[in-house]
Amino acid sequence: MAASRVFAQRLASTMAATSKVARPAARLQAVPKRTLTTQRQAIPFQTVKRQQPSMIQATARQGFAARRQYSSEIADAMVQVSQNIGMGSAAIGLGGAGIGIGVVFGSLLLAVSRNPALRGQLFSYAILGFAFVEAIGLFDLMVAMMCKYV
Repeated sequence: MAASRVFAQRLASTMAATSKVARPAARLQAVPKRTLTTQRQAIPFQTVKRQQPSMIQATARQGFAARRQYSSEIADAMVQVSQNIGMGSAAIGLGGAGIGIGVVFGSLLLAVSRNPALRGQLFSYAILGFAFVEAIGLFDLMVAMMCKYV
């Protein structure tokens, strides 16, 4: 059991030396090399200093007051990726607006071919339907831009 603990510690130290990895909040202190004995020695932990609740509330208030500045390029890239995904998923509705416009004018052609005498009245209804569908498309475009730039 002690041998596996020593092996795990050596493996972790070599991995930490070769690559940049996230470090845990509580670390084990370096233990000198031991031989197998029957006694168990307790390995002391470094304590993590906790913030007081008032400090946490103060930092939460500051977070809402100003936009968070990201300290790493990876975090900034993740924010950009999430903004692009949000914009893309919000822009799916623009395809629905295009389909709606096609349905409106397709129905106009069908109705005019059935009754050519009502062409003027049907055209005004088609323009009204086009305006409604286009308004929904513009609202969707506005939401997509807000996902990206706000």
